[in-house]
Amino acid sequence: MSSQKHRQCNRSTEAELRKVRKQLKKNRKPKRPRQRDWIPGDLNEELLYELDYADSEPVMPRGERERRQSVQQAALAALSSEEEDLEVHEQGGASGKEGRVIQVSKGMCRVALSGRELLCQLRGSLSAQDTGFTNVVAVGDRVVVSEDGMGEGVVEQVLPRQTALARPDQFQDGYRLRDRHQQQVIVTNVDQLLIVASWLEPKLWPELIDRYLIASERNGLTPIICVNKIDLADDVADCQAQTQPYVDSGYRVILTSASEGVGIAELKKLLRDQTTVLAGLSGVGKSTLLNAVQPGLQIHTQEISEYHQSGRHTTTQVSMMELEMGGYVVDTPGIREFGLTGLSKAELASFYPEIAALNGRCQFKDCTHTHEPGCAVKNAVGEGGVSSARYQSYQSIFADLPD
Repeated sequence: MSSQKHRQCNRSTEAELRKVRKQLKKNRKPKRPRQRDWIPGDLNEELLYELDYADSEPVMPRGERERRQSVQQAALAALSSEEEDLEVHEQGGASGKEGRVIQVSKGMCRVALSGRELLCQLRGSLSAQDTGFTNVVAVGDRVVVSEDGMGEGVVEQVLPRQTALARPDQFQDGYRLRDRHQQQVIVTNVDQLLIVASWLEPKLWPELIDRYLIASERNGLTPIICVNKIDLADDVADCQAQTQPYVDSGYRVILTSASEGVGIAELKKLLRDQTTVLAGLSGVGKSTLLNAVQPGLQIHTQEISEYHQSGRHTTTQVSMMELEMGGYVVDTPGIREFGLTGLSKAELASFYPEIAALNGRCQFKDCTHTHEPGCAVKNAVGEGGVSSARYQSYQSIFADLPD
C-alpha cells in the first residue's frame, strides 16, 4: 500500500474511532440486545448494537468484523481512561493537596496546608444531602483541595471523619427547620472535649455538663470537666463537693480560675499534643482560659451581660488554633442548647455509670428509674449513693428523649 493510501486509511480509522467514542459516551447504559444470529459469540453484542450497525448486513468483507472490533475496543479503552481521569479530578486525586479546615463560613472555608493557610470555596458537587447533617464541611475536616494559582483554592473532597461533635440545627438559611433530626456538625476529628462550666456568672449547670458527657461518649471523645471562676466561690471546698460525683464516676475534673492562674498548669498538660474542642455556655471563660494557656492567641472576650447572666456570644464562629506547645484547640460559640439526637429513653441510663451500676436491682426489669416503686436508683438517691443533682439531670434529659 502506498504511503498516501496508508495515511488515508489511518485518517479514516481515526474518524471512525472518534465516532464510536461519541456514540459510546452518548449512552453508557447498554440496551437489551436484539437477537443477531450472524454475530460471532466472541463479540460484544450489546456494544455492537449500540453502534447501530444495519440489521440487513449479514455478510461483511473479509476482516471487517475484526477491524470493527478493534476500533470498538480502542474506543472503550480511551473512554475508560477519560472517566478515570474525571474521577481522579472530582476526588482531588494526585493533583490535590490534603489539608485541615480551621475555619468555616457560608460557602467558604480556611484550610491549613503545610504551614500556610488557603481560603477555599466548596466544589458545587459537594452536598450534605442524605448525610443527616446540614453543613458540608466543618472545622477539623481533612479535605483535598486544588489551588487556582491566584492564592485561593477549591475543596474537592471531604475525607472520612474519625470523630464528630454535632447538635440539632433548628435554623437553616434563616428558616426554622421542620426536621429536628437534621444536625449541624460543630467540629470533627478531635481527641477530647473540654467541658467548660463556671461556678458563678453563669451558675454551674449540671444538666448541660451531663449532656456534653453523653455526647462525648457517643462520639468517641475523651471528656474533661473544667469548672472555671472558682475564685468567686465562698469556699473552694463547695466546688470540690459538687464536682465529687463526677470524680467518683471516673471523669477527669479540674478546677480553674483564669483570672488568678489557678489550675492553668494542669490544663496545659491536658491540652498538650491533643486536639481539643471547648464547649460550654457563653461567659464561662473559654476564651479567657485559652488566653491564659497561650497569651499570643489574642482571642477577643466580653463581659457578662448583667441582664440575662448567661453571657454574650463572644465567639461567633468555630475556629481551630495551633498551640505552640503542640496540639490544637477549637473554640466554639456558647451553646445554650445541646441535643442528643438519636438517643432513646431506654439507652440513657447506660451513660450514667452510677445508675448503670444498679442495673438489675430494681423491682421491675424495665424500670425507667423515674416513677416506678421499688426502684434501686431512687433508693440510692435517698441514701446518698447517687448524687441528687445528677439524678435530677437524668430525669430532665429522660423527659426530653423519644420513647
